[in-house]
Amino acid sequence: MKIVCCPDSFKESMTAARAAAALAAGARRAIPDAQCVEVPMADGGEGFARAIADALGARVITLPVAGVRGATVTAELALAGERAIFESAAAVGLDQLRPEERDIRRSDSTGVGQLIARALDEGATEILVGLGGSATNDGGAGMLAALGARFYDDAATELGTTPAEMVRLARADFSGLDSRLAGVTIRVACDVDNPLLGERGASAIYGPQKGASPEDVEFLDRVLRNFATVAGKMDVQETPGAGAAGGLGFAFLLLGASLESGVDLVMETVGLAEAMAGADLVLTGEGAMDRQTLMGKTLSGVARLAAAAGGGGKHTGGAKPTGVPIIAFAGKLGEGVEDLYEHGFVGLVPIVDRPCTLDEALAEGAANLENAAERALRLYVAGQRA
Repeated sequence: MKIVCCPDSFKESMTAARAAAALAAGARRAIPDAQCVEVPMADGGEGFARAIADALGARVITLPVAGVRGATVTAELALAGERAIFESAAAVGLDQLRPEERDIRRSDSTGVGQLIARALDEGATEILVGLGGSATNDGGAGMLAALGARFYDDAATELGTTPAEMVRLARADFSGLDSRLAGVTIRVACDVDNPLLGERGASAIYGPQKGASPEDVEFLDRVLRNFATVAGKMDVQETPGAGAAGGLGFAFLLLGASLESGVDLVMETVGLAEAMAGADLVLTGEGAMDRQTLMGKTLSGVARLAAAAGGGGKHTGGAKPTGVPIIAFAGKLGEGVEDLYEHGFVGLVPIVDRPCTLDEALAEGAANLENAAERALRLYVAGQRA
């Protein structure tokens, strides 16, 4: 029996790779001769880089980069052959600052550009970036400056790249961008479709989450509108995803990057479709599942590939699967989760089997998941034999 174990991470409890290993261990306890294929998964959010790095056996290096407010932070960059992988939040993540420390007008994305520069130094010809969780709203000006762009006011004085400085922008010079960028493919995992400006733009939708007041939102949107105008890229600002991560999507588009569904990018990179070929069962999961689980998140991609992969074995309970049946595990099953039964899921399993505190559940996550997988597989096999 071939079983593909392809979970997302369980936030604050275990990485996707650790969760995949736990599912495989539990499956083998129930079915000793099972062929378990472990494929860590993620969407474009937290865990994107780690899941791909683990799946590819990438080398992970740490390097000092500029954080949200300019102070040095340590960020991870994964390297697999000529491919580099990182998350923008590794450099400019919202979790770097306590709420009272946030100052969105004086924050920029310089550290993201420094990660790209190091990837180029390492010989990367393809760069995969997980976009999201940023504390910045600079339109990617900091990232571009770290790669050689320069910005000036009307007195030809060079500007810094925080919104507080970019408000004076009169000229943008991209002629100094690192020439190595021309030979690199940049693919960005972007799971939102917001434009750069306006009521659905970066400032209005995501600014308040980063500490922006209503006055800040108006100011930031004005700064970004001027940036797009001076750069001669007002057409780009309308592109879906340009407003992602405080406008980093816009800056990546200026570099010729493609903005792609995070889960689709991960599935392609880790070879999930190939892993599912000939599979009899898929085991997946994440920290919490509800009726929104299939709205572009990791399990939505898993379900699509499982449906396309074939199958046709016996099944128990729920709607008849149209492809490889899926059993999903979660720390919490939320409202409307039963909707998943209409998409090839034959089992939805909570991993905690006794009353406990949240801290206990998080600490014991891997053991609980392994035990839950064994219980579920024993029941599944019994149903197959019936």
